[in-house]
Amino acid sequence: MKLKSLYLLLLVPLLAFSLHKYYISLCEIDYIPEKQSIEITMGLFVNDLEYTLMKDFNVKINLNTKEESPSSNKYFKAYLNEHFKVIVNNVEIPFDYIGKEYDDDIIRFYLEIANVPKLNSIEVFNNCLIRDFQDQQNIIKINANKKQKTFYLDNKTYKGLLKL
Repeated sequence: MKLKSLYLLLLVPLLAFSLHKYYISLCEIDYIPEKQSIEITMGLFVNDLEYTLMKDFNVKINLNTKEESPSSNKYFKAYLNEHFKVIVNNVEIPFDYIGKEYDDDIIRFYLEIANVPKLNSIEVFNNCLIRDFQDQQNIIKINANKKQKTFYLDNKTYKGLLKL
């Protein structure tokens, strides 16, 4: 009986850790002075984004399937414009949505901000998925003017500022 109790005592914590789901996104931002542009790559989990878009827009868009809605890019743009913002040199500048691609269970968005001849500061606001997933962490990695900075945004902190 003691042996069964010991197995149970060891097994329960292991199951708890193995069943835990992580809610993480990664956004990489690079300032390219030669192009005078800011290139942004953002990765989100497909199923988390699909859940959130279904709640926001009341649509089933079947991401990364043959049945994916032809309107999916419209929903992506609307969602990102609402939940992801970039402030360059103290001015919010809209990004251009370049496109997306799937990598297994990750969707990567490619965004760009053109016509940035000089970068003195960059502030990033990102609350993607946080409303629906309280444990969501949005990691922002910025590479600009030979400086690198990483921000860990969550349900308490939605933005990070890098002064150059």
